[in-house]
Amino acid sequence: MPTVQVSDVKDDAFLLDVREDDEWQAGHAEGALHIPLSEFVARYGELTEAAPQDGRVHVICRAGSRSAQVTMYLVQQGVDAVNVDGGMQDWQQAGRPVVTDDGAPGFVL
Repeated sequence: MPTVQVSDVKDDAFLLDVREDDEWQAGHAEGALHIPLSEFVARYGELTEAAPQDGRVHVICRAGSRSAQVTMYLVQQGVDAVNVDGGMQDWQQAGRPVVTDDGAPGFVL
């Protein structure tokens, strides 16, 4: 499965967060698209509308297992998708910004 480290994700990369609502509300990467794994198939159209047509989709969750499932699905659909290894836990540990919906500092639940 295609995988990247948090340090390899550029600031302007398209990020898909597949964590559940309570995790997202506690804190997320600024600018990420949120579609929980539990709703992903039903809301797949939101991703196709938002994702760059010629760009890569970086899929992230808390630690990497849920995002791995979504990455495999996307790759099977012909999408250039990669799993962000270590997820939001590594994102926060690397000092990358974690915010709430109103832009305040957040945390990884």
